Amino acid sequence: YIGALGARVICDNIPGLVNKQRQLCQRYPDIMQSVGEGAKEWIRECQHQFRHHRWNCSTLDRDHTVFGRVMLRSSREAAFVYAISSAGVVYAITRACSQGDLKACSCDPLKRGRSKDERGEFDWGGCSDNINYGIRFAKAFVDAKEKKVKDARALMNLHNNRCGRMAVKRFLKLECKCHGVSGSCTLRTCWLAMSDFRKTGDYLRKKYNGAIQVTMNQDGTGFTVANKNFRKPTKTDLVYFENSPDYCVMDKSAGSLGTAGRVCNKMSRGTDGCEVMCCGRGYDTMRVTRVTKCECKFHWCCAVRCKECEDTVDVHTCKAPKRAEWLDQT
Repeated sequence: YIGALGARVICDNIPGLVNKQRQLCQRYPDIMQSVGEGAKEWIRECQHQFRHHRWNCSTLDRDHTVFGRVMLRSSREAAFVYAISSAGVVYAITRACSQGDLKACSCDPLKRGRSKDERGEFDWGGCSDNINYGIRFAKAFVDAKEKKVKDARALMNLHNNRCGRMAVKRFLKLECKCHGVSGSCTLRTCWLAMSDFRKTGDYLRKKYNGAIQVTMNQDGTGFTVANKNFRKPTKTDLVYFENSPDYCVMDKSAGSLGTAGRVCNKMSRGTDGCEVMCCGRGYDTMRVTRVTKCECKFHWCCAVRCKECEDTVDVHTCKAPKRAEWLDQT
C-alpha cells in the first residue's frame, strides 16, 4: 500500500519522526515496513520478559509513542526499552535482507571464498545474514532523534541503543552443511545466521538486572557512576539516571498502569507472587472453569481425536487501592 499512497504521504503522517528519519522513510519505504515488523517483535519480547513483574511492558492508552510516559523518566525500564527496540530494528532489517524483501541489501557480500574455524577449513556458501547492514541502518534511523539534542538523556539513549544493536550481533552463529562420501564432513559449506530473538531478549533482560545508575560527567561527553562503590559501565552495560517508580498504582505522569486486576501466583515468593505483585493490598480469588483438550489419541490415518476435559482452578487478581488519594496521581 506504500506504492499506492506514496512514501511521502505515509512518512509525513508518522508522528514523532525527526527530519532525517522522515528522509530515510521516504527513501526506503520497504525498509520502513520491516521496521514496523521489528516493532511488533520487540514489544512481544519485552512483554514476555516482564510478564511476571509489576511493570509488564504495557502500553498506555492512546499514546502514539507506544511506551509514552515510561520513557519520560530516565529509569532502567527506559534503558531496557531503548535497547530492545534498537535490537528489534536490527533483527527485522537483517532478516528482510536475507529473505530478499529489500532492494537496498541482500546476503552478506563479504562472506565469500574460504575460511576456517576450530573444526578446520570451510567454504562460505548459502546466505549469511547481512547484520552489518542491519546495524548501519538501525544506527542511522534510531539514533537520528537523539542526535538532535545534546543533553544527558540523549547520551543515555544513544548508549542503550548501541547495547541493543550489538546484542543481536553477539548471537550470530555459524551453520554448516556437510559434503562428502555418505555425509562425511570432508567438505563443509557454512554461513552466518542470527539466533532466535529470544536469546537477545534474555541477554538484555540480564543487562537490565545489572543496569548501572550513572550521572553525566562535567564536560558532558560521558558518564560517571552515581555510587562510587559500583564499577564503571562498559559498552555492553545498560545505564540509567533515575530510580524507577514502584508501579503499584496508576500514575500516568510516571507511565505506571498500576497492578490492580493483574493475575498473581498465590504460591510464589517471587515478583509474580500476590504479596509482591499486589504491593500488600491483598487479592481477590475467583473460581474459573477451563475447558482443555485431553486424552488425545492418534487414529490411523491421519487424525488426532481428543476429549474435552473441564477443570476448575482458582485465579487470584490484585485488589485496587482502597484510598481515594491515588486518583490524584492519574
